[in-house]
Amino acid sequence: MKQPIHGGNLVWAAEQIGCPVSSILDFSASINPLGPPQSVLTAIQWALSTVQHYPDPNYTELRQALSEWHQLPSEWILPGNGAAELLTWAGCELARQKETYVMIPGFKDYWRGLQAFGANIIPVSFPWQSSDALKCVYNVGENDAGIIINNPHNPTGKLFTRETLLPLLERFSLVVVDEAFMDFVDPAQEESLISVIADYPNLIIVRSLTKFYSLPGLRLGYAIAHPQRIQKWKSWRDPWPVNSLAVQAAIAAIKDKEFTEQTREWLSVSRQQLLTGLSQIKGLNTFPNYVNFILVETEIPGSKLQQKLLQKYHILIRDCLSFETLGDRYFRIAVRTSEDNNKLLEGLSDICG
Repeated sequence: MKQPIHGGNLVWAAEQIGCPVSSILDFSASINPLGPPQSVLTAIQWALSTVQHYPDPNYTELRQALSEWHQLPSEWILPGNGAAELLTWAGCELARQKETYVMIPGFKDYWRGLQAFGANIIPVSFPWQSSDALKCVYNVGENDAGIIINNPHNPTGKLFTRETLLPLLERFSLVVVDEAFMDFVDPAQEESLISVIADYPNLIIVRSLTKFYSLPGLRLGYAIAHPQRIQKWKSWRDPWPVNSLAVQAAIAAIKDKEFTEQTREWLSVSRQQLLTGLSQIKGLNTFPNYVNFILVETEIPGSKLQQKLLQKYHILIRDCLSFETLGDRYFRIAVRTSEDNNKLLEGLSDICG
């Protein structure tokens, strides 16, 4: 089986070492280890009785719940089959621009959507460790150019401020901001552009519900954009892209304030535990972080570390071979529970030591 470009492929990992999937400890996918919340599981159980009917094609109840959550009219919101589906339609929009700028290193799936629709892609290697990292795109492009960027940035964990992103909305005719990991950012540090969406018809925001609530198998996401754009996307895509179980799971998830608080408490403690432990291992270097994953610079090639951890400890980390400009000098790990984090630190200490 070909090595995947995404994290979380446990079937591939188990095949590499000839073990059951259940024995793999997954640090390659940045999913909340506390979930799914019990409220969501209860909602799914209740919703089983509804699968004999088609979902509401307008997703009225779900859009209303998201509307209340973000204090936006529901006409500005479109639920999707994970953020991936919505990024496909964003790629279709961007492909209509004269050129589309893509930040590297960055999420490889952006290229899939753009290439599918024949976009003129212009990669921009940006100095992600710099405090002025976006300066490189302030003076590129024309009025009919687009750009796609994620905030917080994957895989570096860098958080762009709202003030550094706003000039892009003046410069580019279409700006797509992937905020898949914004829910993990402390509310006091959050830099979402949702608050300015009504002022910029050229802005598309894509959000995920699968990572924070640990529901990647259900595929849940939503886009926020001008109502005319939302209507256009609805006319393009297949009917009923979000199933009935996912709808009820999403509604229950965003109403579960207790789970949100538990997650923030866990992340604050566990992330620092992991950062402290990594700083004590020879040959590893970490960077300022705001989310639930950590990019690590390594003296031992990241792909080699991945294989050794998998073979000896059944631990899967994410190598960075699919991220341009990073390659084997880095690897990425999710923040998990304290017990799991300790297992990873022990494995890394053994191999690096």
